[in-house]
Amino acid sequence: MALSQSDLLRLLESIRTADGVETIRSLCERILQELIEAEATEAIGAAPREHSGERTTWRNGHRERLLTTQAGDLDLKIPKVRTGSFFPSLLERRRRIDRTLFAVVMEAYVHGVSTRSVDDLVKALGADSGISKSEVSRICGELDAELTAFKERPLDHTVFPYVFLDATYCKARVNHRIVSQAVVIATGISATGHREILGHGGPPARAKPRVGEVGDSESKPFWTKFLRSLRARGLENVQLVISDSHSGLVAAIRTVFLGSAWQRCRVHFVRDVFAVIEKGSAEMVAATIRTIFAQTTAEQVRTQLNVVADMLGRQFPQAKTMLLDAATDITAFADFPPAHWKKIWSTNPIERLNREIKRRADVVQVFPNPAALDRLAAAVLAELHDEWKVFDRRYLSEGSMAELFTDKLTPQRQIPAEAEPNELD
Repeated sequence: MALSQSDLLRLLESIRTADGVETIRSLCERILQELIEAEATEAIGAAPREHSGERTTWRNGHRERLLTTQAGDLDLKIPKVRTGSFFPSLLERRRRIDRTLFAVVMEAYVHGVSTRSVDDLVKALGADSGISKSEVSRICGELDAELTAFKERPLDHTVFPYVFLDATYCKARVNHRIVSQAVVIATGISATGHREILGHGGPPARAKPRVGEVGDSESKPFWTKFLRSLRARGLENVQLVISDSHSGLVAAIRTVFLGSAWQRCRVHFVRDVFAVIEKGSAEMVAATIRTIFAQTTAEQVRTQLNVVADMLGRQFPQAKTMLLDAATDITAFADFPPAHWKKIWSTNPIERLNREIKRRADVVQVFPNPAALDRLAAAVLAELHDEWKVFDRRYLSEGSMAELFTDKLTPQRQIPAEAEPNELD
C-alpha cells in the first residue's frame, strides 16, 4: 500500500519535530503497519473499498496488537476479516505479547515487580533503554485483565461432547513453606471437532477461595467446585469425561456431570498395574494389555479384556483383579465412534499442555505464591488456545462428530451411582 503525497508530508513533518528515539519508533510503527495492510490486501484480493473480482472476503475492522521492540512500543492494528482468518507473517502467531515482554512480565511477577530486576532483565535481552516502573505496572495490569477475561469467558457458544481433565504440579511458597501446588486443566472437543481450553485452576490456599486459583490438593470438594465453575460458564451436554482416577475426581464427575460416561486414562492405568508386578515383566504385561485396545468393535474390546485378565491372572493375580475391577472404566471409549477411539482413551492430548507449563515453570523453580503460578499457567494456556484458534485445525472430523448426535450409538456406560471413588482406582 503506497503512501499518498499528503501522508508523506505529514510523516516528514513528524520526523522533523520528534526527537531521535521517537522518530525511529514512529517510522518503525508506520512501516510495519503499511506492510501488514499490504499483506492483508494481498490475502483478501482487494484494497479497502476496492471493487475486485479477485476478492475472497471483506475487512471487518481491526484488533490492536502491542509489539515491544528496541525502538519502543509499537501500537499496531491487525485487520480482521468476515470469513476465514488473517494474521500477518511479520508477527508471531503464538505470542499474545512480544517474546521479550512476555519474559519481562513473568520475571516481574516472580520478583514482586522489582523495577531494578526487571530493568536489568530488559537490558540483558537487548533493549538498552530499559523499562520504567510505570511501564511494568501497565503491562502487568493489561496482562491480568486479558487473562481474567480468558479464564471467565462463556462456554455456551457450542457443545463439548468430550472433556479431558488432568493435573500437573509446580512448587510455590505458601505460609513461608515451599509446597507442591496442583494446576488442573480442562480441555474439550467441540461438536465441530475443534479443541478448546475450557479452564484451569486448583484448590485455593486462602481462607476465601477464588475460582481459577492453583492449589495444593485434589479433593472431591475442589474438583466439584472446579467442574461446577465450568458448568456455570455454560459447559453442557458432556457425553464423555476422560481423566486419571484422582482421589475425589470420579465422585465429582458423578455429581456435576450426572449421566456422562467416564473413561479412565489407559496410560495411567497401565502405570498403576506396573506397581503390582515385577519390573522385568512390565514390557510383556503392557503389550498384553494393549491388545485390548487393538480390537475393532466394542464387543471384541470387552471380550479381549476378559481374555487378557485370565492370561495375566496366572502369574499376576493382582493385575487380573485390577483389570476386572476397572473393566467398565477403561473400555468406556468403545461406546463411541471407532474413529475417535485413539483420541479419547487416554489423557495424552492434554499432556502437551502440562509439559509446556512445566517448561516455563522450571525456569522459575519456586513461585513466590500461588497467584504467580496461576498467572503463568493462564498465560501459557491462553497462548496455546490462541494457536489452536489461529490454525483452525480439527482434532476430530466434523463427519465423525455428527455420529455423536444420532441414535446409532450404543447407550453410554455411566459411572455407577453407588460406586465409591476408591472402588474405581
